[in-house]
Amino acid sequence: MKKIIKITAVLINILIAAVLGIIIYYNTVLPNNYYITSGSELKLSEIIETIPCTGIPVKNAVAVEAGKSSVKKAELKLLGIIPIKIVNIQEVDEPMLIPCGNPFGIKLLTDGVIAVEVSGFETASGFRSPAADAGIKTGDIIKTVNGKKVMSNEDIEKIISESGGKSLSFNLMRDDKNLILNVEPQLCSADGSYRAGLWVRDSSAGIGTVTFYDPETGVFAGLGHPVCDVDTGSILPLSEGEVVDVSVNGVKRGAAGAPGELMGSFSSLAAIGSLELNCADGLYGVMSSFSSQNEAVPLGMRQEIETGEAYIYTTVSGTQPKMYKIVIEKIDLHDTKGSKNMIIRVTDKELLEKSGGIVQGMSGSPIIQNGKLVGAVTHVFVNNPAKGYAIFADTMYECSEKVLKTKAAA
Repeated sequence: MKKIIKITAVLINILIAAVLGIIIYYNTVLPNNYYITSGSELKLSEIIETIPCTGIPVKNAVAVEAGKSSVKKAELKLLGIIPIKIVNIQEVDEPMLIPCGNPFGIKLLTDGVIAVEVSGFETASGFRSPAADAGIKTGDIIKTVNGKKVMSNEDIEKIISESGGKSLSFNLMRDDKNLILNVEPQLCSADGSYRAGLWVRDSSAGIGTVTFYDPETGVFAGLGHPVCDVDTGSILPLSEGEVVDVSVNGVKRGAAGAPGELMGSFSSLAAIGSLELNCADGLYGVMSSFSSQNEAVPLGMRQEIETGEAYIYTTVSGTQPKMYKIVIEKIDLHDTKGSKNMIIRVTDKELLEKSGGIVQGMSGSPIIQNGKLVGAVTHVFVNNPAKGYAIFADTMYECSEKVLKTKAAA
């Protein structure tokens, strides 16, 4: 009898530990905020029930635009009994978006200049680096020098060369913190000019893929990841930018250890849109003119996505996208990983033959599943170009709404 009691106690402890493990797991992987379309209910799985909460104030909820959506609290419960966590649910009118896959050209000017290299040079007193001595580091974003806004390489070069060696006050941003550093330019022995030992960049250009276009507002989303400086890896602070037409002339096929690349060129210098936001979740702006062969589809929420078959729109030749088959292999519902929410694999024989899978320039290619826009391609697996990461479409849609609010406030 004692043996039976002991075994029963052990089994109960194992069961309790297992349940606690499941609760901790779901509490960790499930996000705190959800979008649902108006009139629908949040459904996550057969073992998790969503119980509406009443009398609990909404805190740290996702942004709400008056008249368009509402935020409610709900409790997630295991088997409808065991509490997991309380979440925010935002109801939105079902957005209808045009999934694109079209290539687009990016011409971006930074807000300030970004330090891409801090170096030294020979002076009468030896090898010096005034910028390094002052504490300037690679990746710093220089906003003003002696109170003057700097927007180009020429701006900062002119101020330094005309300084006469007097100390200059550099106002800069580093890791979202504002710093003021004093730089004392030195005479370069080689040419007799004043220098700071600082190389900066003020612009960037390239190509990417448009994820979606909102026909009601003209707002578009692309890339699914930020435009970063090629040397520092820092997100380029956007001052202004243009979108231009691009034609894909060919594709450098990807292979293990050697990512491929779309080979394209600007087909026109005339702007077809403006860039308004460069953030961790993509590049966003407004199109002044845009045409697509695709029809608008509903936005798919992250909880609606399933592992299994899907397809992407992407362009590997010319200007018009084609549809290619993929498989969504893994979904991470937690909302802290930005552009790596899903793992996808290209299964389409035609695309694998042409490109080897995912290549640079395809970032932003929209993912369609069950007739809805659910995500966008963001990164390729370097050692397996048939596989890559993707971002949730509802994350990109939330970012695109910021463009409208910014434009409205301007």
